Amino acid sequence: MVNKTSKRVLGEGKASKNKKLSRSKIDLFIECPRCFYLDQRLGVKKPSLPAFTLNSAVDHLLKKEFDIHRAEERAHPLMNKYGIKAVPFKHPDMNKWRDNFTGIQYHYQKTGFLVYGAIDDAWINDKGELHIVDYKATSKNETPNLEGYWQQAFKRQMEIYQWLFRKNGFKVSDTGYFVYVNGRRDKKAFDGRLEFNVDIISYKGDDSWIEKALLEIEDCLKQDELPEVSKACEYCTYRQNSALVIKELYEKKKPAKKKIGRIQSQTLF
Repeated sequence: MVNKTSKRVLGEGKASKNKKLSRSKIDLFIECPRCFYLDQRLGVKKPSLPAFTLNSAVDHLLKKEFDIHRAEERAHPLMNKYGIKAVPFKHPDMNKWRDNFTGIQYHYQKTGFLVYGAIDDAWINDKGELHIVDYKATSKNETPNLEGYWQQAFKRQMEIYQWLFRKNGFKVSDTGYFVYVNGRRDKKAFDGRLEFNVDIISYKGDDSWIEKALLEIEDCLKQDELPEVSKACEYCTYRQNSALVIKELYEKKKPAKKKIGRIQSQTLF
């Protein structure tokens, strides 16, 4: 069954002043304009991935833990360990900013997009600047870093959040933080619990690419032709290869034609 959206997509109908565009859809466009076009113009979504419920549990517990220190306006011990002179940011909209369906929003008038994204946390330093914070959970033997393929998407994620907060009038530091939780594999047994090493990785973001990307997204959605297949996209490669195989299979099984006088007709039986 084709996983097609029931809601209106960005490319349909008349222009809207508030066409919602999530942080994840911007990243989809960066990774593969063709997949983005299929999703947002034609309403055909990529196959969904299974929910990472353990990661979600870690994310939820980290939020609760930092909220304890937020209420007291004091630094978390981990922040002190890494010499970060800041405290969790206390703001009445924090729960709204964390909600996946609302997040922090900004109406970018040049395109009409209502851009939004849900953060994990924000810390405020002694200069009144916000540090955007994202929680990540993994389990690997080596210490986590920001050098891998998926980590490039993490960086863009951070930069979009920084851009959104700046557009909402906040003073935002270029430096954001990833609270990286790494499940330990060196224990002798599970014993009903999973232990973690927790690290903070700083990242200096650059949001200068975002507005250019929004204009490119608008232009992409106005086109009546599909963007080129992205060589790096596994979904595009799968679609293309499977289409060729199915076509070959169909051609092999196609009934032979036989001539009846001057008229060619397809064999029915």
